[in-house]
Amino acid sequence: MKLILDNIIFSLQNAGGISVVWYELISRLLEEGDIDLNFIDFTNTNIFKKNLTIPSGQILNPSSILPISILRYCNVNLDSDESIFHSSYYRICNSPKVKNITTVHDFTYEMFKKGLPKKTHTLQKTHALNNSDGIICVSENTKIDLLNYHPNLKESKIKVIHNGFSKDFIQLGVIKTELLKGLINFEPGSYILYVGDRKNKYKNFNIVLMAAKQIGMPLVLVGGGALSKSENIKLKQLNGITNFQHITNVSNYDLNIIYNNAFCLLYPSSYEGFGIPILEAQSAGCPVISTNSSSIPEVTGDSALLIENIQVDQIIEYIKALINLSSFRNNVVEKGFLNTKRFSWDKNYQETIHFYREINDL
Repeated sequence: MKLILDNIIFSLQNAGGISVVWYELISRLLEEGDIDLNFIDFTNTNIFKKNLTIPSGQILNPSSILPISILRYCNVNLDSDESIFHSSYYRICNSPKVKNITTVHDFTYEMFKKGLPKKTHTLQKTHALNNSDGIICVSENTKIDLLNYHPNLKESKIKVIHNGFSKDFIQLGVIKTELLKGLINFEPGSYILYVGDRKNKYKNFNIVLMAAKQIGMPLVLVGGGALSKSENIKLKQLNGITNFQHITNVSNYDLNIIYNNAFCLLYPSSYEGFGIPILEAQSAGCPVISTNSSSIPEVTGDSALLIENIQVDQIIEYIKALINLSSFRNNVVEKGFLNTKRFSWDKNYQETIHFYREINDL
């Protein structure tokens, strides 16, 4: 089987969930011995791509003078024999001998964006889906969204393959204060943790701020880009200038320590295609408070504390229960750890390879 992977996502973001998914897939494919593996690759500063070593002989870049900002919307023209083409972000290969596979992560653009960004993204995604021989959805919920937005697609060519999470996230056993020194300014178990994007409204970051303020606990933010001026003002007004900390460019090793020492992860998102931080936290023994919406209950089962309505009062109620009832907290941690056994990048990889072979044999 000949496989061509389009690495354009590494040039569209320096980090991010899709980059993680693509990195985990490629790192395993590079160890395969019975696949004719090839890549479309571009210069980038992606933090995950730098950990991959792709042999130059496996790079098939078609010549182009166009910048990435234009190429991202262009289909790929290759003089290729029979093969599978899988793009990391909604491109297809025009060769008549190539079978295209597209991965759908979510429908955030369709649901929450407006104007030109929404229009260009939707047009590109629709074109890729209509010209794909196989479609991978990262959750059953994403598949439902896909068929709602694109009812013309044949369900028989859609495969749900859940994401995994890194093996770097583990329970450390005894929480050691010295591990946290130099990373976090707060005591172990004393802070609420928030991970990822804060700017999109569906992430409900303001709810996190209000919950931390009402319960009187420090707030640690990881990732999501630099704090804006307005965010700094809100944090200082709601939580006090010394009662929050923002960390960027954190390694998995350090993030695992942060998870292990957090009181809980607050993840009150209205919509997720999957939600990898939930599994990372659970695998590290960190209780998760999230929402009973989109793919989140599919990922958590009954292992997380899910609020029905995204309101501060419901979050505070769960936080108080975790504070006051040690047996309740221990049960949530144990359920979370058991839940993570359902997901892994190795499982994701095996199911993806199997799907490649199914499409190749059509």
